[in-house]
Amino acid sequence: MTAGDPVSWLVIESGWKVVDSQGEEVGSVDEVVGDSSNDIFNGLSISTSLLGRPRYVPSEQVGTITQGRVQLKLTKAPIHPHEERPNLLTRVVHAWRRTFHR
Repeated sequence: MTAGDPVSWLVIESGWKVVDSQGEEVGSVDEVVGDSSNDIFNGLSISTSLLGRPRYVPSEQVGTITQGRVQLKLTKAPIHPHEERPNLLTRVVHAWRRTFHR
C-alpha cells in the first residue's frame, strides 16, 4: 500500500489532516462518527483551529480517504461559516481534547 492508496473510514484517526475539494488544508480530524460494528460511517468532527469549535461534516461530503489524509467534497467556505463564537470554557475544553486526544 502506498501513501495515495484509499483506505477505509475505519482506520481514520484523530489528528489526520483534512483538506477541501481543492486540496487546501482546512483542519484535522477531531472525531470519527459512526458505528464500526455495523460499518456505518456518519461523518467527521473537524478541528479548524486550536480554540474553535469542531465542525461536523456528514459522510456524504467526505471524498477520498488515504493514510493520514481525508479529502472533502466541499470547498473551504462552507466549512468556515460565520457564526457565533463559543464561550471561553468551551474553546478551552475543545483545545484540551485536541492537544491530549481526550
